[in-house]
Amino acid sequence: MEGRRDGGRGGSAPGVDDAIRELLLLMPRMVGRAKRIPVPDELQSLALAPRHLSLLSYLLFDGPMAVNDLAARLGVAPTTVSLMVGELSRKGILERREDDSDRRRRIVSINDSKRPPIADWLAQGATAWRHALAPLTPDQRRTFIDTLLAYEAGMAGDEDD
Repeated sequence: MEGRRDGGRGGSAPGVDDAIRELLLLMPRMVGRAKRIPVPDELQSLALAPRHLSLLSYLLFDGPMAVNDLAARLGVAPTTVSLMVGELSRKGILERREDDSDRRRRIVSINDSKRPPIADWLAQGATAWRHALAPLTPDQRRTFIDTLLAYEAGMAGDEDD
């Protein structure tokens, strides 16, 4: 095991093992804090699950889009997104309409009445990420995102290290 043993922040860069140790302690705290973000009263009865957060985030930040586009961004099958959209539409959270340029396609958007509480709910996380990422250069942000993606893939067993 190489690297610093002081576990401190700042100063010289930690070795790989010390960085791992620090992240293993940090990740559960981050997840715990994210889980404690209160669901707004207007959304409490809708039984939203973590799987809905990514879908809602895309629609909130990027605007209305087709089911296939959502599926590509979420990295899941279009049928999975169709099921989630159907569920959230029945709850009045999402709306589906025909695409003006292709009537076979459905465009999904957040219901205007649900947009403010969803924006409020997701704002704390977005604000925290903005504060964390703003001081970094674009290359540093790319490295950070790529590192998190590699970690996720490793946890899913997608890497052979």
